[in-house]
Amino acid sequence: MTDETIRSLAVTLGEQCRRHDCHVVTAESCTGGGVAEAITAVAGSSGWFGTGYVTYSNAAKQQLLGVSAASLERFGAVSEAVVREMVAGACAASGAELGVAISGIAGPEGGSDDKPVGTVWLAWQDGTEARAECHCFAGDRDEVRRAAVIRALEGMSALLEARG
Repeated sequence: MTDETIRSLAVTLGEQCRRHDCHVVTAESCTGGGVAEAITAVAGSSGWFGTGYVTYSNAAKQQLLGVSAASLERFGAVSEAVVREMVAGACAASGAELGVAISGIAGPEGGSDDKPVGTVWLAWQDGTEARAECHCFAGDRDEVRRAAVIRALEGMSALLEARG
């Protein structure tokens, strides 16, 4: 999954993490570890990345990240509530200061009128501050996953840039 755009974003993130003495964690569903793959492709990433969770099933989201059954039942796995709980759980479990969580419908099946194929929720947490956003990425399964990885890396980088 690592192409030049993704590699460049991961290298930039690493430089920022070293500057800010920051460690990152990933909690991924539809990207299947693509963000962690991009990060670990960067030499020296062990200095700022220690843990990545691939929680594809709802059971894994609950067991590993502490996502509540109530949130999954009420909002579904692809929702703001769930990605916020995923990133909070990943940061708490790993001790990382900065985290990202991703849950979406990469396709080609699984979409609905409310959540069509390409719908991806992402959440980032920097310390105790969290933000989330929803995208509907165009393309086939690989293109949706690639776009989500890019947005995840961009979001972490933006949070570190905002630190000054």
